[in-house]
Amino acid sequence: MRFELFIATRYLRAKRRQAFIGIITGISVAGVAAGVASLVVALAINNGFRQDLQQRLLGSTSHISLQRIADDGIKDWPTVMERLSKQPHVVAAAPAIFEQVLISSGPRAHGAILKGMIPRYERKVGDLLNSVKEGSAAPLEDAPIGNAHVGAGDSPALPGVTPNDSPDSLAGVAQRVAAMPPIVLGKDMADNLGARVGDPVLVTSPQGELTPFGMAPKYNRFRVVGIFNSGFFDYDSGWAFTRLSDAQKLFGLGDLISVIEFKVDDIYQAAEISHHLEDAAGKGFMATNWEEQNKALFHALRLERLVTFITIGLIVFVAALNILISLIMMVMEKTKDIAVLMSMGTRRAQVRNLFIAQGVLIGVIGTAIGLVLGYAISYAGGHYHVISLSPEVYSIDYVPFAPRVIDGVSVALVAVGVSFVATLYPSWSAARILPAEALRYE
Repeated sequence: MRFELFIATRYLRAKRRQAFIGIITGISVAGVAAGVASLVVALAINNGFRQDLQQRLLGSTSHISLQRIADDGIKDWPTVMERLSKQPHVVAAAPAIFEQVLISSGPRAHGAILKGMIPRYERKVGDLLNSVKEGSAAPLEDAPIGNAHVGAGDSPALPGVTPNDSPDSLAGVAQRVAAMPPIVLGKDMADNLGARVGDPVLVTSPQGELTPFGMAPKYNRFRVVGIFNSGFFDYDSGWAFTRLSDAQKLFGLGDLISVIEFKVDDIYQAAEISHHLEDAAGKGFMATNWEEQNKALFHALRLERLVTFITIGLIVFVAALNILISLIMMVMEKTKDIAVLMSMGTRRAQVRNLFIAQGVLIGVIGTAIGLVLGYAISYAGGHYHVISLSPEVYSIDYVPFAPRVIDGVSVALVAVGVSFVATLYPSWSAARILPAEALRYE
């Protein structure tokens, strides 16, 4: 053991007449431990919410979206989609149409984004259709061509209903409602509209058609077949799904689509893969990835993480002040001992290193205790879900903990670094003691 470290450990074990210094030293260790543990737990919670948000976000949207720069629609999309699906790192692809519409039910109306898609492709790139809690998304499946096929404008026969029934009868009304194209609404939107499974809603497109009386909006009645609940307010309050063919008919697009969505095997390489897809698609196409589409959200999470680190890190700063005070008092208490050591040949650098080692030891011990305590709390909180939340507000019923090793390393480096800085002045003061002046009256 080095000379300085040996003396520093002896000074930390205060005797009875130095109990006050020992108490301050214990408070310093406890302060560092509390600050480190608080930082580990706070960063684990922040990381847990970020991971949960990212997982649900990626489950609700595609990783990459490809569309025309001129927004004139993608022609011959089956050929384009099949060709791009064979590109490296592409796992699945799906066609889609996104348009702004107005959905109304009785006197209530709500603006929404209507997504026209093909369910068998949609389920490969996103999980929103799997989050249908009421009703079912099965009616969105395109029926096979033949006797079993029912088009959007056909009038299928219902059990117990014959074509001769009066259109004003309840059976006739039920027959017309059943013939409406299906639509799936978000939970919050359905609540705002007062719509339930089986109810008809009116979908109005702002892209109208020219009539002798001017431009008239296009509209069609849809039947609510399902209500999804993704946990994201933006989706649950502003999105609706229908079949691709029904959306094309409503918007008068023919066989055009507005976007091709892709799922890739590495979400963190989505930006690079999107550039390759742009090049493969040819001139006039542009691709955006999930990070670009949600840049503001993840920027807010990073900012919150930084603010949390700085705010709770003040606890470590206060503990460093305690280390500073305890070392200053230790220097005052041990002035004669320091003078004796220096008169026996101890160099000033060794005296300085002695008190630096003492302060760093306090920081290291407190950091070690804080790391163990912080990771233990994070593990217990994540494993046993000890902190409950209201799922109606936060979309999850417990606080997620996701501690990372890199966070512990960063916190430990900061804590030990702050502890080292707190030792500089006391160690410098101790090294400036003059043995002759300190021992003059002894």
